[in-house]
This record gives sequence, structure tokens and C-alpha cells, in this order.
Amino acid sequence: MRKFVCLGLAAAMAASLTACGGSSSSGTATTAAATQAASGTGTETAAGDAEGSAAAEGGVIKLGVMGPLTGPAAAYGVAVVNGADLAVKEINAAGGINGIQIELNAQDDEHDPEKAVNAYNTLKDWGMQMLVGATTSKPCIAVAAESEADNLFQITPSGSAVECAAADNVFRVCFSDPAQGTASAQYIGENKLATKIGIIYDSSTEYSAGIRESFVAEAASQGLEIVADEAFTADTNTDFSVQLDKVKEAGAELLFLPIYYQEASVILKQASDKEFAPIIFGVDGMDGILSVKNFDPSLAEDVMLLTPFSATEEGSKQFTADYVAAYGIEPNQFAADSYDAVYAIKAAAEKAGITADMDASAICDAMKTAMTEISIDGLTGDGMTWDAAGETGKAPKAVKIVNGVYEMQ
Repeated sequence: MRKFVCLGLAAAMAASLTACGGSSSSGTATTAAATQAASGTGTETAAGDAEGSAAAEGGVIKLGVMGPLTGPAAAYGVAVVNGADLAVKEINAAGGINGIQIELNAQDDEHDPEKAVNAYNTLKDWGMQMLVGATTSKPCIAVAAESEADNLFQITPSGSAVECAAADNVFRVCFSDPAQGTASAQYIGENKLATKIGIIYDSSTEYSAGIRESFVAEAASQGLEIVADEAFTADTNTDFSVQLDKVKEAGAELLFLPIYYQEASVILKQASDKEFAPIIFGVDGMDGILSVKNFDPSLAEDVMLLTPFSATEEGSKQFTADYVAAYGIEPNQFAADSYDAVYAIKAAAEKAGITADMDASAICDAMKTAMTEISIDGLTGDGMTWDAAGETGKAPKAVKIVNGVYEMQ
């Protein structure tokens, strides 16, 4: 198991995974969780049957988690639920948060802001004291407005729009959109991948438009020339012929795609049909492209993306093995982000002296300060810290897809 360190708490956090993901009862818990949540019934996991003798000693902290468990963005939400579930099982097996067990409830927001608020309210009615989520930016912005009004602690694994963490009760594990765009331009420039850059982005999402804006702002200082800058919207995301023709005619050596994996898979197929083969460089939303149904993974060969996690790097191997054993699929960055989010909660809750009988607002007040005082070595970064604005400090990393496997660069 990856060791997490927070102000001398490493020993308390280290745990055997035998009781966490290997048994049949725990190994399928979140698969069942995703199914139940998607059907509208929700689910409570992790503390489960242990909410008797073990939970009686220190009580139970109720932790909500939410994301799209159905629909085109489900690969993100299911990964977030699974990552949180695995971390909760490890923490509970190791004694919890200073003896407090964690009970997890997963809800489906269907990647829709209105449904995300409904999911949040369902969790609040259940008695949620802290929240991991939302997973995607638009739902996260909507939920953050609710959690701010309630003064409820929220940490999003992957809500990268600036507005997601604008409130002082919201923290995030991933980089913000501007940080991703800036880091991508810096990586391309510093590694001299190309000088003539084409961009295809989704102007209808804060996520894509925000990354593109900061990328363009940084490009000139990196000696990059934007030769084509083409937009699409959610209503025009199935045919990219016009955009690809313009990028190709402009002589782009590298195509920057600050978009989600579904659209990226279509672009790669259509680019191949046009015999257009620039370097492809994406961001974290492209993580999951190899899992797209009916997509030829050979089309993603040599694709690069800015992501803090690779399932095959040395520090991730135990997590990957346990995740595959529990959920039957290899983890992506979203699973790792969520896993780190739960361990950050543990570290901050122990630093703050959280007790199970505290209400959500009191917990939130304590967590706001404690989050700025911890440091953890996580799957998505070593020495991860957070500032009062909710932003994480960690070095950006990129991977290349080689023979269907992520290779950290």
C-alpha cells in the first residue's frame, strides 16, 4: 500500500489491504453502489456491517460522494466512487479517523447541474457531514453554491473550473483549468514537442474553454505559434471535419485537445480517416479514452496527456492491484484523485481533532484551517499541500500512451 504521511501520522495510516478489497463482500461494494445510485436508490457503503461494535467506539462520520454514474461521463463518476470506496475501506480497516469509522453514500448526478443539486440534497437528508465531489465542473459549481450556503466541507477530486473552488469551504485535488492550460503550454515548450499548434476545444463548457484560454496566454512565452484555434459546442460534437481540415491546412505540428475523452475519440478517428497525424496532446479529461466502447485503441498510440497518475508507475502498482481486484477494471486518474481526496480528509480531520458528534458546519470550520496545515504523499503527487483558496500544490506530470499503456514521461 502507498504510504501517506501527514505530520507524523504515517504509522497510523499504514494498513494491510487484506480486509479492504480482497473479500467478496468488499470487492464488489462500489459496483453495487454505482448500480444502486444510478437507479435512484443511492447506497451506503464502507461502514456497512461494521456500524456496530467498531463504529460504537468512536462513532461514524458520514461522507458523501457524487459524480456521473450513468451517461457519457460515467467513466469519471464510477472511478471517483470506486477510489473513495477503496480509501474508506483501507482507513476503516486501519482504525478509522482516530477511531471513527467512515460511512460512504454514493449518488449519481448524471453530469447535470440540476440533478447534482438533487443528489446533494439527498446526501444532506441522509446526514452527510463532508462531501467528496462533484466530479465534473458544471455540477461541481452548482453543488459548491449549496455547500457554501450550508458551510459543509467539500473536496472535489476533479472539478477543475475556477468557480468550483471559489468558496472557502471547497478544496480540490486536481489542478484548476488555468493551471492545466499553463502547465500544458509549458510542457510542450520546454520539451520542444512542436512550435506550430492547432487547438480544437469545446466553447460550451467552462472546463475546455478555461484550459484553452490559459494555454493561449502562455503559448507565446513558450515560443509556440497558434496556427489554428477551432471551437465546437455540445450540439456539434460528432463531426469535426471542418475543424480538422483547418488545423491540417494551417500546418499544425501538434493538436492540443483540452476536451473530454468521448469527443477526443471521435477526433482521433476522423483525423486518421483524413490521414492527418500530428502530435496529440490532451489534458486530464482525456483520461479514459482507452475505455471508450468500440474505439480502436491503436488510434491513441503516442497520444500525450497532462495527468498526475499512471496505473503502471512504481508508486501506483499496489493501488492498481487492489483496485483491479475490487472493481475488475484498471483505475484512471479520477480514481486516484478521489482516493487522495479521502486520505486528505483523514489527515485534516485528525489534525483538526474532528469527532463524530460534530455537526457539518463545525466540521467545516475546523477543516478549512486544517487543510492548509497538512502534507500528504498521494497517488497524484508527493508532498501535496493546499492553500486557503483550496488549490493544491504539486508538480504537473504527463504520460504517453504506448502499446495501450500509460507511460509516465
